[in-house]
Amino acid sequence: MDYKEYLDNIERKLKSYFDIERDYEFNGYPLDLYAKFHFRNERYILSKKLVIYAIENNEYIFIKYFDGIDGTCLKEFIDLLIKSIDEVVKPDENHMSSVITGVLVTKYKPNEEIVDAIRKFKYHKGFAFGFRGWVDIRLVLVTMKDEYIVTNKKGKEVREVYSIN
Repeated sequence: MDYKEYLDNIERKLKSYFDIERDYEFNGYPLDLYAKFHFRNERYILSKKLVIYAIENNEYIFIKYFDGIDGTCLKEFIDLLIKSIDEVVKPDENHMSSVITGVLVTKYKPNEEIVDAIRKFKYHKGFAFGFRGWVDIRLVLVTMKDEYIVTNKKGKEVREVYSIN
């Protein structure tokens, strides 16, 4: 499978739930695919205008292909994910959680230092002591030739979505 087929496959899996954009530029950083999902659940009395409470959950996906992954490009990609929190996450009284998923795609498996850095990566941020929700970052590495996938702990939840099949 080549990268274009892989992106088409991911888009097919996500298109029912996500708003998807190909060849998207996020703050000057080119991405191959950017997707966003917003879910809102409300409870109300008598009329939909009398809302008791509302809960919002969001997910954002950043997919980028690299010819080879070294420490510098991994750090740049992680920095992009962390900085994107200020842009995409809007913590208000209804916000419960947001998840940012960063998917790095490359042809061959990088060295063990990079793989270990991805496995150990962890990011969680609460807003107003959790009263305005929180955000977590998932990190996923996919290799095309080796069909190898490695994720951080949070990324294990979506490992199957990004598998090559």
